[in-house]
Amino acid sequence: MNLIRYKKILKVGFLTNFLLFTMVMANAQVSVDENLRKLATAMQIIHYAYVDTVNESKLVENAIIETLKELDPHSYYISKEDLEAVNEPLVSSFEGIGISFQIYNDTLMVIAPIIGGPSEKVGILAGDKIVEIDGEKSYGDKIDNQFVFDHLRGPKGSKVKVLIYRKGKSELLNFTITRDKIPMNSIDATFMVDDEIGYIKLSRFAQTSHNEFRESIALLQSKGMKKLIFDLRGNGGGLMQPAIEISDEFLKAGRLIVYTEGINSPIEEYNATSGGSLENEDLVLMIDEGSASASEIVAGAIQDWDRGIVLGRRSFGKGLVQRPFQLPDGSVIRLTTARYYTPTGRSIQKPYEEGIEKYYTDLYDRLKNGEFVHADSIHFPDSLRYYTPGKRLVYGGGGIMPDVFIPWDSTTYSDYYIDLVREGAFNDFALKFVDENRNQFLAKYKSMEAYVKNFDIDKKIFSEFIAFADAKSSKKHDEDSLTTSEMMIKHVLKGLIGRNLYTMDAYFKVMTEIDDGFIKAVEVLKDKKIFAQIKK
Repeated sequence: MNLIRYKKILKVGFLTNFLLFTMVMANAQVSVDENLRKLATAMQIIHYAYVDTVNESKLVENAIIETLKELDPHSYYISKEDLEAVNEPLVSSFEGIGISFQIYNDTLMVIAPIIGGPSEKVGILAGDKIVEIDGEKSYGDKIDNQFVFDHLRGPKGSKVKVLIYRKGKSELLNFTITRDKIPMNSIDATFMVDDEIGYIKLSRFAQTSHNEFRESIALLQSKGMKKLIFDLRGNGGGLMQPAIEISDEFLKAGRLIVYTEGINSPIEEYNATSGGSLENEDLVLMIDEGSASASEIVAGAIQDWDRGIVLGRRSFGKGLVQRPFQLPDGSVIRLTTARYYTPTGRSIQKPYEEGIEKYYTDLYDRLKNGEFVHADSIHFPDSLRYYTPGKRLVYGGGGIMPDVFIPWDSTTYSDYYIDLVREGAFNDFALKFVDENRNQFLAKYKSMEAYVKNFDIDKKIFSEFIAFADAKSSKKHDEDSLTTSEMMIKHVLKGLIGRNLYTMDAYFKVMTEIDDGFIKAVEVLKDKKIFAQIKK
């Protein structure tokens, strides 16, 4: 960095002054201001006068972390060692052998090879158990996710030898797999609901999300899609650019998608371009309290331009933009440099003046106050009222409030069901069941659609699962809990079995059968009056 860039960073304030201190300690010729000299003096006193030896690097790191906490909930420090792991979900690829896996009974089991990936190319199959990696035993107490990552991931072009146990084979099978770049898809599911309605579930906004989205749209349009349910529930955000690009697909050229502004960041506007692939189709966008940041950019643009119906519950409320600054040792701070605003001028950032703990317990407070169940529990001040071009009333200051509210139904979530999830009973049983019945099911149900339509968890399978869960847990079932959660349990089991047999689409398609939000979204899309009332 040169001195000019230093001076630009200095404008950010006290935090950057402190970071500048760590850069200029080796260069005494660079002038420092009073605050910087104060910090330097404190560090020198500790270095020369403290009673014991101290880890000065750790001391500086902790000071950075604590300083960032004083700014806002979304400015944070990333060590050099953690940087790759933090960035991985946003980069959307890694280098490895290309499998989805689960550790079952201390054994590494392949859920499915990634289509087109290295493992599929050499013939690895779903249900295979990897018992040895490069001559090292890969089962037993020491096996965990980190062990798998350390042994199966590696540079593109490198080779790894695995020994496979495959049911029905009398001998173990040897494979040599050449590692390659493996995509981490951000779209969990894409399928047609009926002859006209398509469904897309996006879990995060990563580098490849826009391309994935376009591929999903092309697939659905080839099947006759005329209306879309775009599910952003639980999507905590990610990169801003893919959110802008995906919003662009829905909006006509020239329309403002979002703008950003900060004290040291001038206004920057992002507008739609021509040629969006979904400018006219009826749209329902689904959000909930887990939808944040980039998800709220999309929801805000759709709502503010009367482009579609936003359905669900009030979103999280993160309207701050972070920018990465690299430090001399390779670590990074992600510093909030601006706020973003929806096309009508709304800031949807919820307050954080009462501290980080209060900020992150906001969702609990919403639940306690009844907001998840009753829309009239939510109150916005008149100062945060805005109007769309179609004269619809929208609010700023704490998330996106949906046009159609869907209450949270907690009646099927018994303590017993929650224990089953926490203890991994569903996943373990589904793995075991599919391992024992894979060929029979694939022969009977030739496609995912046939499976979803024709297979149900009968009394025999349900009883087998309850017995399996009872044996696995110290807490046994009771009849009241089973009565409360039976429908949910059966659907989760069916969904996970379908996922292990086919793709993640199967899980989501099964779960839509009892998903109140999804059911309401389909109902809204079939109501022509609703879309006649909003402009496109």
